[in-house]
Amino acid sequence: MKWLRFSFPQLLLLAFLLIGALLGTSALRALFTLESLMAQSRDGATQAIELSTAAQSLSERSVAMERSARQSLVLRDAQLRQRFEEAAGQARDILVRLQDNEVSPDLVRSWRQQLADVTTLLDGEPETALDREREVARAFRELDGHSAAIAQQVQAIIGGRNAALQTRFERNRQQLAVQVGGSIALAVAMAFGFGIWLARPLRRLEKAIVGLGENRLDVPIEVPGPPDIRSVGQQLEWLRLRLTELDADKARFLRHISHELKTPLASLHEGVAVLGDGVAGSLNPDQAEVVRILQGNTQALQQQIEALLRFNAAAFEARQLRRESTDMRALVESQVEAQRLRWQSHQLDVQVEGPAVVLPVDRDKMASAIGNLLSNAIRFSPFGGQIRVALATTAGRVQIDVQDQGPGVAPDDRGRIFEPFYRGERQPADAVKGTGIGLSIVHEYILAHGGRIELLPVGPGAHFRIELPHAS
Repeated sequence: MKWLRFSFPQLLLLAFLLIGALLGTSALRALFTLESLMAQSRDGATQAIELSTAAQSLSERSVAMERSARQSLVLRDAQLRQRFEEAAGQARDILVRLQDNEVSPDLVRSWRQQLADVTTLLDGEPETALDREREVARAFRELDGHSAAIAQQVQAIIGGRNAALQTRFERNRQQLAVQVGGSIALAVAMAFGFGIWLARPLRRLEKAIVGLGENRLDVPIEVPGPPDIRSVGQQLEWLRLRLTELDADKARFLRHISHELKTPLASLHEGVAVLGDGVAGSLNPDQAEVVRILQGNTQALQQQIEALLRFNAAAFEARQLRRESTDMRALVESQVEAQRLRWQSHQLDVQVEGPAVVLPVDRDKMASAIGNLLSNAIRFSPFGGQIRVALATTAGRVQIDVQDQGPGVAPDDRGRIFEPFYRGERQPADAVKGTGIGLSIVHEYILAHGGRIELLPVGPGAHFRIELPHAS
C-alpha cells in the first residue's frame, strides 16, 4: 500500500492537512455565499431606492405638468407650454424605467393615454379655453389616480423583492448550516478515523512490549504500519529473539550447575556418611565431631543449591503469568484451609476478614505468595496466638494484610527482608532453619502482577501488606 511508504509523522501531518482542507473549504464556501448575499442585498436596496425615487418623481412631474398646462391654457403662453412638454418627456422616461422594473404595462399605458388626453385638451380654440381648463383639471385628477396606482405597485414590487431576498437569505442560511454541520461532523469522523488508524500500530507496539515484559517470548512480533513503526517492531522482534536465547542459556547454565554441583556433593555426602558409620574404621571423639560437622555442612550446602535452583525457577516463572479472574478472599481461605494442620497444632486462631474481590491474577503464583506469608506467620507465631488476614479495597487497588503476634522483624533486618537467602536474626528456637528465599519469591510474584509488598512498621509481630492494581 502506498501509505506504508510514509513515516508516522508524515501520515499524522497528512491527516491534519486533510481535516484542515475540509474545514477551510467549508469556511471559504460560507464566505463566498455570505459575500454573494451581501451583494444581492446591496443591489436590492439600490433598486428599491431607485423605484421609490422614480415613483415619487412621477408624482412631482404630474404636479409640474398640471401647473404648466393650466397656466399655458389660460395665459396662452408658449414658454409655459414648453415647460409642460419638458415635464411630460421626463415623465415618459420615468415610465420607461418603471416598466423595465416590473411595473404593469397596463398602468403605464393608462398613464400615457391620460397624458395624451391632456395634451389634446391643450390644443383648441381660445374661446373654449376655460372649458378645456376645467377638463384638464379633471384629467390631471385622473392622472394622479394612475400615479398613485403606479406608486402602490412600486411598493408591492419592493416588498416582493424584499420577501424574495429574505427567502434566499433563509435558504442560503439553511444550506450553510447543513454544510458547516456536515463539515464539522465529517471532520470529527475523519479525526476519529485517522486517530484509530494511526493508533493501531502504536497499540500493537504496546502489546508487543507488554508481551516482552510478561516474558511471552514464544509469540513473534510483527507490527505493520509506516516504515518507522515497522523498524521499531523489527527491533522488538530482535530483542525477543535475544531474550529467548538468554533464557535458554540461563536454563542450560542452571541445569549444568545443578548437575556439576549435585554429583560431587552427593559423593561427598556419601563419603562422610561412610565415615560416620565407621565403615572405614572406628573414629575417636574428635574425628566423630569433625564428621558431624561435615555432615551438617554438606546437608546445608545441598539445601542452598536446591534453594538457588528453586529461586531462579520462581523468578523465571514470575514473568510468565496466566491471568484469570480470581476471587481473592476464596483464594486466601483455600490457603488457610491447606495449612490447617500446622496452625491447629500450634492452637492458633486464624481470622480472614474483608469482602470478596475478583482480580485478574495468576491463581497458582498468587496462592504461592499468600501461602508463603501464611506459612511464615504460623512459623513465627507463639503458641495460642492469632493470625489476621484482611482484604480491603482502596482507590484502584486491593490490599491484603497478613499480621501475626510473633517477635516481628528486627529493625536492622527490615531493609533486607526481601533479599534472596537473607535470614533475619529473630528465628524461632524450635523451628527448622529456613533458606531465606520464601519472601524473595513472594516479592517476585507480587512485582510480576504490577503490585508491591511491604513490611509495615506496626506491631505486635510482623505485618506484611500486599497491594495489587484493581480497575474499580
